[in-house]
Amino acid sequence: MKLEKDQLVKFYSLMVRTRKLDNLMIEALNSGRMAGFYHAGPGEEAVGIGACTFNMRDDDYLYPHHRSHAIGFTLARGISPKGWVCRHFDKNPGEVEGPTAEERGIFGISGTIGGGFPLSLGWGITAKKNGKNQAVLSFFGDGASGRGTLHESMNMAAIWKLPIVWICENNQFGQFMPIKDAFAREDIADIAAGYNMPSAVVDGQDVLAVHEAVEVAVQKARAGDGPSLIECKTYRMRGHAEGVPDVDHVDPRSEKDKEAWRKRDPIVLFKENLIKQRILTAEEVSKIDKEADDEVAELDKYQQECPVMVPSDASILDVFLYAE
Repeated sequence: MKLEKDQLVKFYSLMVRTRKLDNLMIEALNSGRMAGFYHAGPGEEAVGIGACTFNMRDDDYLYPHHRSHAIGFTLARGISPKGWVCRHFDKNPGEVEGPTAEERGIFGISGTIGGGFPLSLGWGITAKKNGKNQAVLSFFGDGASGRGTLHESMNMAAIWKLPIVWICENNQFGQFMPIKDAFAREDIADIAAGYNMPSAVVDGQDVLAVHEAVEVAVQKARAGDGPSLIECKTYRMRGHAEGVPDVDHVDPRSEKDKEAWRKRDPIVLFKENLIKQRILTAEEVSKIDKEADDEVAELDKYQQECPVMVPSDASILDVFLYAE
């Protein structure tokens, strides 16, 4: 599908908004304004945004993952970030305008690494039984690639030709373990061959490359041709979680590697591409940036004015996804 100008601009705007909201949580937690934990994801915005924004229908199913606590996924699905922001500050946003996570096929995430595979399998069975050509997008990190549930679920999905697109966001590290020391092959996508599934390895810093690979896989799923596996190579720019040592095994992660990946920031790369093609001007870029800053400031003010959440206010979905 050829993307129009407004769609390309939307990709850029969503990535900028995701980064700004990510930074709000990093600042709030590290300054003591917010208690709890946060798994930041600067540098990985292109994967969720590229995969979900224009490849999913409203009635499709989505399993996000814990990086950035799924904010890029929920924005791509048109869900208001008010609930997401408030839950991190233990505030009750009350009624929030727009579609809920459930209405966009997001039913929370698993508290166990690898738990998303059987959940996605179940949604794939549901989608096939519905007979409406629905698709399931199931995301996981490289750290989950060693779980037995991956193999069990992918095998069953392949046998039953379920409409699932498995998407690995390979950010090179599973907590403190570099994937090169935990996986015997260079590409996690090679798993697919064992289940007779098509696969692709794409540049996870290129939002268009992600979009195009997932588009092909989603079309196959809707046509009844079964599951696919897409591996997106990206990089985790911060530690596994805020306040946790950022290490490779026990040593600090390579600053040289970090600097090399910073030069491939997906937002900067896409901005430069859009300016080069005269799709965006420098002034329009500044406007998008300011609008995102204003949105984050308004959301921060909004959560401060919301009442503190008590246990009876929170559903299981609120607790695990921080989205309403």
